[in-house]
Amino acid sequence: MAHILVIDDDAMICDLLRRTLERAGYRVTEAHDGQMALNAHKASPADLVITDMIMPGMEGIQTIMEFRRLNPALKIIAMSGGGMGKSTDYLNMAKKFGAFHTLGKPFTIEKITKLVAEVLGGVAADGPGAEPAQGRT
Repeated sequence: MAHILVIDDDAMICDLLRRTLERAGYRVTEAHDGQMALNAHKASPADLVITDMIMPGMEGIQTIMEFRRLNPALKIIAMSGGGMGKSTDYLNMAKKFGAFHTLGKPFTIEKITKLVAEVLGGVAADGPGAEPAQGRT
């Protein structure tokens, strides 16, 4: 079962993503800032990190850079609703600093579920309600 670490200072977003991804069969850990996420990852390494870009304390770019330093191969999805600037600016920066994929807010449940399965590339979810990954037998 793939382990996903969700990072967002908005508890409602974390809860929504956790419930959605758990229903899809993934194991999910929540963190509300970059430092909390790094500590969680050190305790139980994730297969995928989904991080917001605008957060208090350690913001998204710094968080991505730290994860890249710890594990250059780790798959990261950066998400942003924009804040004071345009979300595309933050997401373009995230790609430059090592995000595997980006996602603008708001997004649909279907879109995030499909993107996670795509990014994990065959590391499919297991468990109740999980659908087989494409190409998996």
